[in-house]
Amino acid sequence: MDVGELLSFKPTPTPKRPNEEDSDGSEDETSKPSKARRMALKNERISQLKGQTLPKEPMITDKEREDILRFVETETTEGEVLDDTAVKKLVLNFEKKALKNREMRIKFPDQPEKFMESEIDLHEALQDLSAVATVPDEYPLLVELKCINSLLELLSHDNTDISTKVVNLLQELTDVDILHESEEGAEELIKALAEADAPALLLHNLARLDEQVPDERDAVHNTLGIIENITEFRPELCHEVAKQGFIQWILKRLKLKVPFDGNKLYATEILSILLQNTPENRKLLGELDGIDVLLQQLAFYKRHDPSGAEEQEAMENMFDALCCALMESSNRDRFLRGEGLQLMNLMLREKKMSRNGSLKVLDHALAGPDGKDNCNKFVDILGLRTVFPLFMKTPKRKRLLTVDQHEEHVVSIIASMLRNCQGSQRQRLLAKFTENDLEKVDRLLELHFKYMDKVDRTEKEMELNNDDSDDDAQYLKRLSGGLFTLQLIDRIILEVCTAGPSTIKQRVQHVLSLRGGSLKIIRHVMREYAGNLGDAGSEEWRQQEQQHILQLVDKF
Repeated sequence: MDVGELLSFKPTPTPKRPNEEDSDGSEDETSKPSKARRMALKNERISQLKGQTLPKEPMITDKEREDILRFVETETTEGEVLDDTAVKKLVLNFEKKALKNREMRIKFPDQPEKFMESEIDLHEALQDLSAVATVPDEYPLLVELKCINSLLELLSHDNTDISTKVVNLLQELTDVDILHESEEGAEELIKALAEADAPALLLHNLARLDEQVPDERDAVHNTLGIIENITEFRPELCHEVAKQGFIQWILKRLKLKVPFDGNKLYATEILSILLQNTPENRKLLGELDGIDVLLQQLAFYKRHDPSGAEEQEAMENMFDALCCALMESSNRDRFLRGEGLQLMNLMLREKKMSRNGSLKVLDHALAGPDGKDNCNKFVDILGLRTVFPLFMKTPKRKRLLTVDQHEEHVVSIIASMLRNCQGSQRQRLLAKFTENDLEKVDRLLELHFKYMDKVDRTEKEMELNNDDSDDDAQYLKRLSGGLFTLQLIDRIILEVCTAGPSTIKQRVQHVLSLRGGSLKIIRHVMREYAGNLGDAGSEEWRQQEQQHILQLVDKF
């Protein structure tokens, strides 16, 4: 309903109900009247009201209506507008209160009653400063007046009520939605915080907070919020944040034997952010024994599902952090030594929610040239018995991944093992495709046709939309539209046809001819794959991989 409709809206007038005291009743007050008596009283009241004239609702003219509309449209917020002068007053007041409190604490260190009043004034001055968070255009002035430095100094204040108030204020100032309202103001603020080593000062304050106290527990949450805000606005600060000790604090917080809460969830989220696009942080995590810490935390979910949505999110964050960490070569060895493969294998067998995350972790642990040792070990611990049932049938219960995501991870794991396994482990893997009348070969071809159709649909959509993006962008769209999984499937088909018994290739040719497919299509897909291997591994490894794939195509 717009303003005009609101002004013209007239509610239906209703007669006021008379007091029960005015009704003529001879019964005792405590006695309940009969239904007939109540109906009679009601009819009598209605007949009395019919003769009364209701007051008319006051009418407004068209000009008055226009004036009201104009006022609503141009109405300004009451109160003082925060301009440069107002901000300077707030900062000056804050600096005065901070100085007064510091002087009183030095003068009367053992007499709290003497400096308590100045502490209350300082707390109120900090509260007043929060108004600046609504006008990010004034942030450069805050920086120029050295207010940010003064605030960071108060993080080490003896009274945690003051330090927690500063944390709350900094969280409001760095709110991402506010930062995006003024790029210049945001840049100045984040630059000032970075130059003053704000993460280290925040971390020092974290060490003395007691999460059993509600205000201090909130301050921990807000501190993590500040870290999230500054790293989202300037992702390059992720390395500085980690270097100043935040990964170490997060690992320590995860190990605390306390009931699950929102702060643990937030800690896992920040860890995932710090590792996502920063290789230096992944290496640092490994050096701090972070792989073992994550494995220990995830081990609980081997036989237990998370108790709620927040705990489930925390579990997924830890799996994501582990996947990021495994992109660092040295962490693959730590994962292997820490019996990460055995844990992931058990999780897949237990059929709990953790099965989804463990599948992603295995995919990362076995992929590429750095996954060779893990691939061989996975076969040794009877991992083939776990993976191939998932390959044959995508589970429906407790599956957080989509069907396509699940199939992508499973075929990626098998493709990695075929590339990296050697000797007896490779023979055991190839033997799997000959079991039960070549049922796994039939499943491979079923998936091949499924993803061929997906790629065809994607390419037709691109044609209909007149997609004029460059070749790389179009290739990426095709990859996300099913081509990536198709390449993995066809890679497996090539490997098992050339290295396995001849019956496998005969079955492949038979099924392809029945369903209108051809070996030519598989060769084309794999030649395109060989020409676009990306930047995984070293240049030497990529050349070897490309040569290996082209040799498979020629043999096929």
